[in-house]
Amino acid sequence: MDDPRAACFKAYDIRGHVPEPLDTDLAARIGRAFAEHFNLKTVVVGRDMRLSGPALIRAVAAGLAFTGAQVMDLGLCGTEEVYHAVNHLGCDGGVMVTASHNPADYNGFKLVLEGARPVSADTGLLDIARRTLTDKRALPAAAVLQPVETRDAYVEQMLQHVNGTLRSLKLVANPGNGAAGPLLAKLFARLPLQVTWMHREPDGHFPNGVPNPLLPEHRHATSCAVTEAGADLGLAWDGDFDRCFFFDEQGQFIEGYYIVGLLAEIFLRRHPGSKIIHDPRLIWNTIAIVEHLGGIPIESKCGHAFIKERMRLEDAIYGGEMSAHHYFRDFFYCDSGMIPWLLVLELMSQTRQPLSALLAERMRLFPVSGEINCGVQDSAAALQRVEAHYANQARAIAHVDGLSMEFAAWRFNLRPSNTEALLRLNVESRANAPLMRAHTQEILGLIGDSPIKGTSL
Repeated sequence: MDDPRAACFKAYDIRGHVPEPLDTDLAARIGRAFAEHFNLKTVVVGRDMRLSGPALIRAVAAGLAFTGAQVMDLGLCGTEEVYHAVNHLGCDGGVMVTASHNPADYNGFKLVLEGARPVSADTGLLDIARRTLTDKRALPAAAVLQPVETRDAYVEQMLQHVNGTLRSLKLVANPGNGAAGPLLAKLFARLPLQVTWMHREPDGHFPNGVPNPLLPEHRHATSCAVTEAGADLGLAWDGDFDRCFFFDEQGQFIEGYYIVGLLAEIFLRRHPGSKIIHDPRLIWNTIAIVEHLGGIPIESKCGHAFIKERMRLEDAIYGGEMSAHHYFRDFFYCDSGMIPWLLVLELMSQTRQPLSALLAERMRLFPVSGEINCGVQDSAAALQRVEAHYANQARAIAHVDGLSMEFAAWRFNLRPSNTEALLRLNVESRANAPLMRAHTQEILGLIGDSPIKGTSL
């Protein structure tokens, strides 16, 4: 489409700069198109802390209500609370107004259907885009929202994921001025934890930077707070809190890849022989753990819509991405930024081991580069250049998501971002950190552009 607003429609969500091209008129048209395309009668909506959220949620609600749909509003919440509410209230669909970890002047929409099934490019998002951009009928600017309360029920469901008794551990909790603070306060009130707060209050001005702990420059404050408080664990969340990030008792940031393996182990000990879904960026540690415990590892394309679809298809107990998205069959096959830390706290309580001890051997066996973001002029040409360089050396080449190449002692994945103009590089090796670092630098040289700010090499 020639319409510049078409760029807001991504592979598995809608995201754009506010107010151009994403404004309240586009939001209302998206709401109408969503409801009409799927014949929705009841829809629950929610928003994160972004300053544009209130206007956009009223606008998308106006579009939904235009079709006759009943719209229920959670207000300020996390994405997973919309997933929960769709199921708890028995709604036909849900809309979360969020741009996750993007800058403050962005916003967007995550759309789900009954059962919290995601709407992606493969399951109707392109049809919604066409309806949105071609339907010229006038729409009201906003709708009156009907408030609904489901947080207490959501908290109860989160607590059900803890099977044992938690010790009185010390935590540093950093919601990053995102939406998680109010919800965490309710959860912590039910748990025997000693909590040191950071950046607790939701604030769409982002006074402490965009809540994205994947960026190394945003980790330092949490790391220091852990060591200063003598905490057992540090936790940080992104803006809509569907991702949770871990810091061990030494203040070291833990790559999400190792948490995938840890959670896979927890579930396989509870449910032997289960299937575990993982993404293609970093795989060796996960596969080794799953196969050792008699589980079945299954690779899926990156992205929440693709992981959830594959989990349903395989009836997998758990799915994890190294980007800190974790998916649970017992939570509607959806991702949660709350269940992971509850499970890890339970494991630490049972084993009486710190997180560093639980992960030290896995990190030694499979060292990683951390995800490195590269801004490039021509992603396709860069991918072809890298593949051609290694083609004769590789044991295996895959294009499940971007380019994956495997060698005897190391492997890498290089893929275009679904939401930003970036190539993302991940490299791992078998117990050889110097080899991993050398090949990381070699690939960056082949890409031809320097890593941008926010990489973890």
